[in-house]
Amino acid sequence: MKQKPHVVVVGAGAFGGWTALYLQRQGARVTLVDAWGPGNARASSGGETRVIRATYGPRAVYTHLAVRALALWQEHERRWKQRLLHPIGVLWLVEDDDAYETAALPILKEAGTRFEQLTGAETAKRYPQINCERVRWAIFERDGGYLTARRACAAVLEGFLAAGGVYRQVAVQPPVPGEAVRATDGSTLAADVYVFACGPWLGKLFPDVIGDRVRATRQEVFFFGTPPGDGRFTEEALPVWADHGNHFTYGIPGNEWRGFKVADDARGPVFDPTSGERLPSPEALRSARDYVAVRFPALKDAPLLEARVCQYENSPDEHFIVDRHPSAENLWLVGGGSGHGFKHGPAVGELVAGLVLTGRQADPQFRLSRFAQ
Repeated sequence: MKQKPHVVVVGAGAFGGWTALYLQRQGARVTLVDAWGPGNARASSGGETRVIRATYGPRAVYTHLAVRALALWQEHERRWKQRLLHPIGVLWLVEDDDAYETAALPILKEAGTRFEQLTGAETAKRYPQINCERVRWAIFERDGGYLTARRACAAVLEGFLAAGGVYRQVAVQPPVPGEAVRATDGSTLAADVYVFACGPWLGKLFPDVIGDRVRATRQEVFFFGTPPGDGRFTEEALPVWADHGNHFTYGIPGNEWRGFKVADDARGPVFDPTSGERLPSPEALRSARDYVAVRFPALKDAPLLEARVCQYENSPDEHFIVDRHPSAENLWLVGGGSGHGFKHGPAVGELVAGLVLTGRQADPQFRLSRFAQ
């Protein structure tokens, strides 16, 4: 490869933006493009907040990736003098099936994370605003918390531009291996290497190689109002929480005063991220209200302040995709965030930049060949 290759990165979200930044810093000449802009309302990296946590059940690769990502978030907060990370902790509530959390404990320890294992009684005493009647035990990750998603995407773009990168807001047409990528405005994006990190649109741009291996699903998020002057549901009094009961429900208190965030992690129906209407459904709102009334009794009948429809872009096994296109050595495909990718953005960007510039292969769990097995 040339000493200073030109790389076009398509997609300015968590994976693409960080990849472009690291490529630019490591000596490439980089053009970053996005159809609507970093952290836009259609993007999987849009919205206000995302959880950062290291508990991943038996999947050690993501615990270690999260630890690296956390260090990079902290580094860039200092570098950019912006607050992007709120390290208020993450509390995992365990009721019946505890296989996921039990498998995570030795991995968290081996990775050097700071965590506590609490009994149900200890959890109830520490957080009386949570109904812990059925909680048997819990994990508290001291260094976890949440990230300001949309703001972080904008900060990454600013850092990329400051490093000498070029940004263009254009959409691209489905590429033809071996040819320059064409934008929908008629211009041509010629480069030595291409990285497509375009979230839920990856399958549409590469129907033969990706197709339904990245499938967008509709996900709904609700923000409820807390009682006037009640500090029990602020981020000073309550961490991010992840509830493994009948459903995997999670939430973020405070959200920089936007409200008490509640979301069901269960995969929703298939969704078109370009044309789909983003109106919340009465069924999902009712389910969220029912959950809040049980787990946080003081918030029963709390008013809805805000609702948002976003999407996950899911791979079949919820592993990320980081690999070359099988018909084009100079074309990389990065995606499959599967609802847990945002926190890993800086670590994934660092990884992908290294692969692109050295020609190495990604780890087997990220390669496309796993789908043929």
